Formats: sequence, C-alpha cells, structure tokens
Amino acid sequence: MQLKLELDQLAVPREEADELIKKTAQESDVCRRLDAIPGIGPLTATALIAAISNGAAFRKGREFAAWVGLVPREHSTGGKQKLLGISKRGNGYLRRLFVQGARAVLQFREKQSSGLSAWLAQITSPTHYKVAGVARANKLARIAWAVLAKNESYRPPGLASATAA
Repeated sequence: MQLKLELDQLAVPREEADELIKKTAQESDVCRRLDAIPGIGPLTATALIAAISNGAAFRKGREFAAWVGLVPREHSTGGKQKLLGISKRGNGYLRRLFVQGARAVLQFREKQSSGLSAWLAQITSPTHYKVAGVARANKLARIAWAVLAKNESYRPPGLASATAA
C-alpha cells in the first residue's frame, strides 16, 4: 500500500513534465518541423534541440549519426571489411529515443507514406527486425539533422526514390 502511494505521488510531477514538454514542442517552430518526421515526437524533438541546437557542429548527417552512436563498428584487416554492431558511443539518451521511434515506425509501416513503406519493406526482408530498426534509427537521425541544419520542413520520400536506393 505504501509503495502504491509513493508511485502515485511520483506520477503527478511526471505528468506535469510531459505536459510542459508537449507545450514547449508546440510553441517551437523547429520542434513542429521535427515532429512531422515519422518516429520523432515532442520528447525526441526537444531533446535533440537541447543536445545539438541547429546542428551546425556537424558537417553531414553521417557525422551526427556517428556522434549519437548509430553507425556500425568496423574491423578491417587485409583488405577485408567486417561491420560489427553499432558503436554505442556518444549520446545514449538520444540514441535510445531514435531507436524507439524507429521501432514504432517499423511496427506501423503499413500506415506510412508509400516511399517510406517501400523502403521499410526492402530493408526488413533480408535482415533481422532489430537490425532494420537500428538502420531506420540511423536514417531518422540523418533526416532530423538535415531538417535542423538546412532549416527546411520534412518532405516524405517518394516511391521513385525508395526503389532507386
């Protein structure tokens, strides 16, 4: 009974913090542009802006994805390249948010735009579900960086670009 009361007392400040994050995200133009990307919500958008501001510290989306820790480690010797699991370096909190957002997109891939749905079907067919989720998280981080750095709105991928890739 005592633990239930303590849990209920902790729920109120958490709900207030959630409302504050949602309100902040709705008031910010940059957060609204990031929120339009499938897999990024108010929590990820505000955390991303708090971490990198406008993304000017990175020259490319690839650098940002590497900073977050969403790129595979590499072990190369004798001209043979072997890609291992993700590096897990950098900002672990952002990495978790991107991976969870990517998993949500994968879970509801039928509801996505035609280009995104085709890309998701293409990437999930030969690989494991978790590997595809991290690949989507990597792409999600790169898209978010582009939206921040170029100060543009998110444009969903078309069907032609998904089949060409």
